[in-house]
Amino acid sequence: MGVCNVTPDSFSDGGLTADPEAALAQVDRLVREGAGIVDIGGESTRPGAARVPADAQLARIEEVVARAAERVVVSVDTTLAEVAERTLTRGAHAVNDVSLLSDPDLAGVVARHGAALVLSHARGSQADMAGFGAWPEHAYGDVVDDVLADLERARARAIAAGVAPRAIVLDPGLGFSKSAAHSLELLRRTRELVRRAGGPVLVGASRKSFLGAACSEPDPKKRLGASLAAAVHAQRCGAAIVRVHDVRETQQALTLDALLGAPDDPRAGRDPRAPSGHQSDREAPC
Repeated sequence: MGVCNVTPDSFSDGGLTADPEAALAQVDRLVREGAGIVDIGGESTRPGAARVPADAQLARIEEVVARAAERVVVSVDTTLAEVAERTLTRGAHAVNDVSLLSDPDLAGVVARHGAALVLSHARGSQADMAGFGAWPEHAYGDVVDDVLADLERARARAIAAGVAPRAIVLDPGLGFSKSAAHSLELLRRTRELVRRAGGPVLVGASRKSFLGAACSEPDPKKRLGASLAAAVHAQRCGAAIVRVHDVRETQQALTLDALLGAPDDPRAGRDPRAPSGHQSDREAPC
């Protein structure tokens, strides 16, 4: 999943694709580089970002979504049912909600359109997410247990609203309302998350601040090495989707890792594009 932020204030690339034509050029580039899904958002979800009303989000992304959906599977990064309704009508295939259904109408909209829904874990409002210090270690008990419990409650609400269970993807929400240590622990335990999730898991670590904290790199654009390591780890542990900014580099890393595999990994020597090789990803050691 490649990222296309049609915003002036995203944490790692704000302003670069704020113009619709620039955003469409970005979509084309992501597809050429190997993205199977493009996640398009008109509101920054970085911690502490100002909220953007539905009409402003739609002004930024509606035409981009409509044109991009003719070329690739499109997910819309929004927490608002109004934005989801309009963009799904214009051709989007999925909604990526980082608020665990804070808008009570969102799941119903997704269900009516027969679309997919990504439920990304977070606690509190976007304003509450600002900074690691706001989420001390004692904010969670066992972070994997707590995150999975929150996600399961949200999934149950989505299913009750009519979303098909097979259309729901769970995301542990790395970097959202968590300390750096919480996010690293969730990433470290991806295999456990996948095993217990009961459905596909998305991992989005690309360029995030917890990687910067781990590697002492304050500049998001200089976190490529850490982002690639996180993506490879997520694939080895069975994540169905990795959400990334650097698609070409990630595709290369994932392809080579799948070809090589671990010494006792049945993937070793297989073409990662082959169905049998893909299925064995879930059995690879982490």
